[in-house]
Amino acid sequence: MSSGVSTSTDKIIVDRSRAHRNKAVSKAVRAMRERLQSSGKGPLVFDRETLALHINTMLQGAMIMPVFIIVVAAIGIYISGDARLFPWALLTLAVHSINLLLARRAARLDWTVTATEKWRLRLLVAQFVFGCCFAVFTLSDCAACGSSGSFYFYKGAVLLVAISITAMANVMLRQALLLAFLPAVLTLAAGAAWSGNVFDLGLAGLCATALALFHYISDRLHRSSLTLMSYQSEKDDLIAELEVAKSMSDEARRRAEEANLAKSRFLASMSHELRTPLNAILGFSEVMSSEVLGPLQNPTYREYAGDIHRSGQHLLNLINEILDLSRIEAGRYELNEEALSLLEIAEDCIGMVQLRARAKNISIQQQFEPNLPQVWADEKSIRQVLLNLLSNAVKFTSQGGTVTVKVGWTAGGGQYVAIKDNGPGIAEEEIPVVLSAFGQGSIAIKSAEQGTGLGLPIVQAILAKHDGQFILKSQLREGTEVIAILPATRVLQSLAPVAGTPAVEPRRRSFG
Repeated sequence: MSSGVSTSTDKIIVDRSRAHRNKAVSKAVRAMRERLQSSGKGPLVFDRETLALHINTMLQGAMIMPVFIIVVAAIGIYISGDARLFPWALLTLAVHSINLLLARRAARLDWTVTATEKWRLRLLVAQFVFGCCFAVFTLSDCAACGSSGSFYFYKGAVLLVAISITAMANVMLRQALLLAFLPAVLTLAAGAAWSGNVFDLGLAGLCATALALFHYISDRLHRSSLTLMSYQSEKDDLIAELEVAKSMSDEARRRAEEANLAKSRFLASMSHELRTPLNAILGFSEVMSSEVLGPLQNPTYREYAGDIHRSGQHLLNLINEILDLSRIEAGRYELNEEALSLLEIAEDCIGMVQLRARAKNISIQQQFEPNLPQVWADEKSIRQVLLNLLSNAVKFTSQGGTVTVKVGWTAGGGQYVAIKDNGPGIAEEEIPVVLSAFGQGSIAIKSAEQGTGLGLPIVQAILAKHDGQFILKSQLREGTEVIAILPATRVLQSLAPVAGTPAVEPRRRSFG
């Protein structure tokens, strides 16, 4: 786990990189949101997309209009007996073919903004020319039909179907429907005004109403398509932003892993270089303070030698804790597991801290459940856990206080060791701090016996290696209770010999 300084530095690096790399993405997302809020009066938002969709629709439905024109000409010639609809059909098919060739050519181009507007105008003009062909169709009549009105019905049906087909095919090209059939409606209106015939007036009104209705429907469909395209575009931009954020997160994680690996390698390589001179310092300072080679004439020198020995011991303990935590984080902390008794280890650890407790007039009370079975664990690691917790309890308990040590069963069939003191306690908001590496609460900082802040993180890591759990409960001025739990899978049970087999020593089976 990196120190507070390196963590802060890494965060600064990541934050600056994120701000720099997200600038373009943020600009794109902001532009997209402005598009969503733009009105229809300004330049069209998705000109290229809508034009491409229109051309694709034209090419896919290329055969619908020719078939319709041929059917219209055949029925018209059959009703009226007039072959003049045949040249009209050829002219209309020729204009439609030119429109298709124009669309096919436009589909192969890579449009710029200027080219997009140019091709849009070309396609609108082509639709206008195509609509003029239907204006010519409205001028046709049937001399043989008389006043029955059957030919008016035929022309009205043809124009309504033509308007509907054109409306569906030109949803993505605005104003195309109006340009295509406005000439036909104007021609019908002019003819009705000239003749005053009620059929002409009805046909003109019907076509004008149909044109207005289909134009409204086409416009609504166009707006809905633009909205869907806007949502799709914003979704794509947000996905791009998420991809950038993910890549930055991956890069930050890679840097953190590299830094952690470098730290572990550094600590591993420096362990020998640090411990060797420390052992010499500890040995010579102990010889000097014990006056093995003769008395020191000046008592101040003897005091200094004791200070050197205590400081060196403190530094050696710090190095050992850092190396232990580094090995745990690097996954190189190996457990030498064997059958052991939590009761025996707890008694041994209490005996090791008893001297310090008596010096502060602290009473250590034991509440052990009898006949607890052995557990499968690393004795050195479990002993380190209990010594760390007991040392903290004695360290932060005031003169004349009490430390209670409990060992027993958990509700799930595991075993636990609970250590409770009546010291100053820890504020609730400081509990995450003391559980982090190098973290110390305000009480520890003010205490004359400051530690390294690595004891509890090492305890958590060792218990996690044993699939166990660590719980810390504390309140200000009420004391602290810490609980180390080993799961039921670590508890060893004695099994009776199987009936019908020779009597042998009872075997132990691990459920871990």
